[in-house]
Amino acid sequence: MVITTLCFLVKGNKVLLAMKKRGFGAGKWNGVGGKVAPDENIKDATVREANEEIEVAINPADLKECGSIKFSFKENPGWNQEVHIFLTEKWESEPVESEEMRPAWYEKDKLPFNEMWVDDPHWLPKVLAGKKIEGEFLFTNGGQGIENFDVREI
Repeated sequence: MVITTLCFLVKGNKVLLAMKKRGFGAGKWNGVGGKVAPDENIKDATVREANEEIEVAINPADLKECGSIKFSFKENPGWNQEVHIFLTEKWESEPVESEEMRPAWYEKDKLPFNEMWVDDPHWLPKVLAGKKIEGEFLFTNGGQGIENFDVREI
């Protein structure tokens, strides 16, 4: 199982999402993040990915750990990943579009769930409300469906 990160920038009642333009998850709004390199810890990977994808600088001390979710793909086990989720309210510079991601601000209660991963409505509102979670999802149909899931507040 690949270890990955996901980070959401929060400003008041708004959260920054980014449209994935290529690769895994293309065409979906999500937080920023990606794979943890062998020589990195989870927070350093989160900081690096945020800088690469939307050109913001985050101090690792400003990342709030919100939990983790294990995502399994029934037809594509090579996509299985354990995602570590973070929020931050502090960063340097304004988010900008890169070749991989197009950022946009959304009100927390008006997220474009119809253009996001199908699991997001089950856990993202909890995280944005300040809850810490852990969970598991088993996807079908290349990530378009959910066979079963469990999300717990911890």
